[in-house]
Amino acid sequence: MLATIGGAFYPDGYSMVMFPDEASAIAVADDLNSQNPEVEIFHLPPASILSQITPTVSDADNPLPSAGTEGATVRAYTKLAREGHHGLLVETPDEKAADWLMQAVRKVPYSMAQRYRMLVIEDL
Repeated sequence: MLATIGGAFYPDGYSMVMFPDEASAIAVADDLNSQNPEVEIFHLPPASILSQITPTVSDADNPLPSAGTEGATVRAYTKLAREGHHGLLVETPDEKAADWLMQAVRKVPYSMAQRYRMLVIEDL
């Protein structure tokens, strides 16, 4: 789930949603899972984001600055994780899946939602 160039976190075909607390992330994951248990959903507590995702940007702008926003997006996740926010990484291969995800997400407070597509990081 890394970008081909630069190696930053880039889970093509997935969406990453950040929540201010664990309870909101779990509630959304449970809601999604009850509707469609086949969809891949990963709960990412702050420690996982900081240890697994944050390091992917260490060389993302080396030797040249990245033309994309993947490094800045990972830095935003890092900032939120340091504040205690939890993430959900959800399989969203198409727009219909992203809309379905956001119907569940909008039921609780959330901090940030991004959908990764080939060459595009889309705000949800």
